[in-house]
Amino acid sequence: MMFGGIFWLLLLAVIVWFVFQLLNKNQNIGNTKSESAMDILNKRYAKGEVTKEEYEEMKRNLS
Repeated sequence: MMFGGIFWLLLLAVIVWFVFQLLNKNQNIGNTKSESAMDILNKRYAKGEVTKEEYEEMKRNLS
């Protein structure tokens, strides 16, 4: 008899966890911050991934 009660509690816990995960996943979708191309270019230049010449050319292309 005790096993049946534990089974239902575990089943309920799994269902609650699953619903929580679904709700949390949906909230994270709306929180993503999109960066502009210029922001990405500035970060790449700051990290040294592009040279000054490449940076200026890409900046002209974006403007």
